[in-house]
Amino acid sequence: MTSNPLNPSNGDDAPKDPLTEMLQNLMGGKGMENIDPAELAKAAGLPDDPNLLAQMFSQVQAMMSAPSEGPVNWKLAHENARRVAASGIDPSVTSVQSREVDEALRLAELWLDPVTDLPATGLIGRAWSRAEWVEATLGTWKRLTEPVANSIANALSTAMTEQMPEEMKSMMGGASSMLQNMGGAIFGMQLGQAIGALSAEVVSSTDIGVPLADLEMALLPANVASFGEGLGLPANDIRLFLAVREAAHARLFVQVPWLRGHLLGAIEAYARGIHIDTSRIEELARDLDPSNPEGIQEALSQGVFMPQRTPAQEQALEKLETALALVEGWVDELTAAATERLLPSAAALRETVRRRRATGGPAEHAFSSLVGLELRPRRLREAATLWAGLKDERGIEGRDAIWQHPDLLPTAHDLDDPAGFTGRRKLAEASDSEVDDALQKLLNGGFDDAPASGDVTTGPAGEDTAKDGDANGPDDDDGQPKG
Repeated sequence: MTSNPLNPSNGDDAPKDPLTEMLQNLMGGKGMENIDPAELAKAAGLPDDPNLLAQMFSQVQAMMSAPSEGPVNWKLAHENARRVAASGIDPSVTSVQSREVDEALRLAELWLDPVTDLPATGLIGRAWSRAEWVEATLGTWKRLTEPVANSIANALSTAMTEQMPEEMKSMMGGASSMLQNMGGAIFGMQLGQAIGALSAEVVSSTDIGVPLADLEMALLPANVASFGEGLGLPANDIRLFLAVREAAHARLFVQVPWLRGHLLGAIEAYARGIHIDTSRIEELARDLDPSNPEGIQEALSQGVFMPQRTPAQEQALEKLETALALVEGWVDELTAAATERLLPSAAALRETVRRRRATGGPAEHAFSSLVGLELRPRRLREAATLWAGLKDERGIEGRDAIWQHPDLLPTAHDLDDPAGFTGRRKLAEASDSEVDDALQKLLNGGFDDAPASGDVTTGPAGEDTAKDGDANGPDDDDGQPKG
């Protein structure tokens, strides 16, 4: 009987699945019979619903056997994110919720007008379900995570190939494309899981400080209601406060068009520097006990693929954290100014949001572990203090004028010493002004017209007058002035 290279015999009548054998080798040669699929899925951060898991894994098998457009299976990430978002309570937005969100965002724009020099956006306020948030933001998630996702997917497929025994490599034959797609499928599934879980935590389109949906202004009514649980505050106050924050974010990103690219570029610069340590993957595959899901969960949660940051990454990360802090600090300061006299609960809500942004939710932590990147403004309070001081010194117009160009933005050092920012900026501006004046004089030929020291010029009567001579006229031979 002819043997099938994709379904080889193991010495008896029962064929041996090459994928099972490969996984056994990856797990140190241990058998798979003691693995509980539900526990393994839990360790990987996947849902524990057997029917849902069956659908996911059947889809993964189809994806791995189909050609992929790149190292990461974004179709699987998208579909898994939608599935996770819909697995919880995600009711469709009602007409009443849409009207409430629209009215809140319109009112928020009016409240912001007196406290900022940046004009209103004219955007229409949206009310999104969690699934709609996934659809609106997935393109930006792809841009943010693709550099590190490609690295992880390539490293996973490389590690699996290198760990496979030589006889297995030859036996796999034409199925090698399955291995190439496996890493992308695994990462795509986990990324979709993280994004889907995050959709249950965010309250707006800009809640993480980055404009995930370009030229959009939206709230998620279901998540706004969850945010307000246990606070003991009126639901309308909570909606209005979060609407002011969303409108302030939208106004900043729309009226400062370079800012979105500045933030996303800093994230991409950081992600491009991530290089996966394949030896750690091999070590994980060799040492993990497949019958111990808690050990797998602990390893994954610690970011086992992430190496130490390079100096270039540290610089990119500082730039990103400073930019995020400046955005969040400005929004925090404007929201407080716009609501302090209009919402009795504004101060309590401000502190709640500050703590929430500083700590992050479970899904945000899962995303951080997956891609090695945190999107939290660690220095929000320092940035808010800086913007408040600039308003006192320069007024609203002078404060907001700093957003005119990225070179004008405060630095991490300015967050360390907000009170000294204006003094340092004046020195820098004075230095720049002197350089500009000298350059303009040079271009106008002003330096060529200036006499050099000791030059002789012609006086009004045609006499030669020394530049450094006495103001009373030339001396006679005995050193006395002529009569």
